[in-house]
Amino acid sequence: MNNVRSLQEMGYEVHYATNYSNPSYGTDNSRLDGTGISRHQIDFVRSPWNIPANIKAYRQLAKLMQEHNFALIHCHNPMSAALTRVAAKATKTFPVLYTAHGFHFYKGAPLHMWLIYGLMEWILSFMTDQLICINKEDYRFAKKHFHCGKVSYIPGVGINTDRIRGKSLTKAEYAAKRRELGIPEDAIAVVSAGELIPRKNHVTMLQAIAGTGDRDNFVYVICGHGELEQELKQKAKDLGIEKKVIFAGYRTDLFDIYKVCDICAFPSLQEGLPVALLEAMAIGLPVVCSDIRGNNELIDEGKGGFRLPAEDAGAFCLAIEDLADDEEAREYMGAYNYKKAEAYAEEPVAEKMRRIYRYWLNHAKQEY
Repeated sequence: MNNVRSLQEMGYEVHYATNYSNPSYGTDNSRLDGTGISRHQIDFVRSPWNIPANIKAYRQLAKLMQEHNFALIHCHNPMSAALTRVAAKATKTFPVLYTAHGFHFYKGAPLHMWLIYGLMEWILSFMTDQLICINKEDYRFAKKHFHCGKVSYIPGVGINTDRIRGKSLTKAEYAAKRRELGIPEDAIAVVSAGELIPRKNHVTMLQAIAGTGDRDNFVYVICGHGELEQELKQKAKDLGIEKKVIFAGYRTDLFDIYKVCDICAFPSLQEGLPVALLEAMAIGLPVVCSDIRGNNELIDEGKGGFRLPAEDAGAFCLAIEDLADDEEAREYMGAYNYKKAEAYAEEPVAEKMRRIYRYWLNHAKQEY
């Protein structure tokens, strides 16, 4: 949406081509109402192996490009970006930009991810005028191995720190929000935000909470919805910790939830540069997270929190217990993250994107 606002301020009309039956945020597409965005339904699927569906989506894209004289195309999702770049090549629609929100191949990824997605992105790099990476690991790899017209690094998509922080909660509001969520007054609340999908690895945190044993002052708040909801609820029951776990569902009040929690847990198996983690940092929470690409650019070990092996529930358990027992450390790490998050603020990132857009929409466009 930051990109949309920048383009609209520059005087351009913005079109969204996506699968509206699978909204990425919330349960519907109401967030797009009133934005001035022209919407086009494309039946994208996530899997590269659903050949009939991908052929259908490709044909829809090619038809859309033939019907509209687009000045520029900007892709954001791996599968849709793959089909879009091929369709753009076929219809001679240029320039094409792609923001990679974290390659599916990365240090420690299974070999088949490198063979499939790495090879695919290498081929598609010949059809990409500008590749934008949001973490340094991806940028270094792309700069060395890919054949895009240009490769740039931009630190994320930009967060609005003023909106995230908002006004401080009064003592009454703090207590009311905790009661609403079901967090006991004297509990240490650990919060995670993210889809309930395998990649987010909530199961490791459930095991970590189970490892706290008889300590009854822990509550784990999970914000998000997804395909694993029932499975995770059953896992919490099997571990005997259902009273310590709050499945809060998809929330529009996430920032206030962060404000009434004590520790942010982010155990993902794979990330680009996670916005939910940045938002927790901007609120001022200490963090325990997986030591993976993206997370390790945001969390400085021992300063903003602890980076741990992604599936080591024991290490996560020890980390949250240590933080629970050390209020001074929580305050120090929270303050450190609060300050560091400002380097990823919305306006500096937006200005970098505006420069990229101006380059391609003005003099670079003449090359075509």
